[in-house]
Amino acid sequence: MRQKMIGRYIVTDPEICHGKPTFRDTRIMVWQVLEQVTNGMAWETIEEEWGGKITKDAIAEAVRLASQAFVEHADEYAFTLEAV
Repeated sequence: MRQKMIGRYIVTDPEICHGKPTFRDTRIMVWQVLEQVTNGMAWETIEEEWGGKITKDAIAEAVRLASQAFVEHADEYAFTLEAV
């Protein structure tokens, strides 16, 4: 299997990071950057932390794709609240 493009900046490759989504031409996993965003880190700081290998456009794509995945799969995480 070869590298697959998930977006303009995000790819999967079975030979890089066990096929987990990474930013193109890096070994930086998307989940790592999403975690930084979730923790409230400024996007400019994220860019600096990764030595300029991740751009604001790449971060925006990761956030957009994560949001899309959540909307499409939210029912998989839903559970019924039962009255106590």
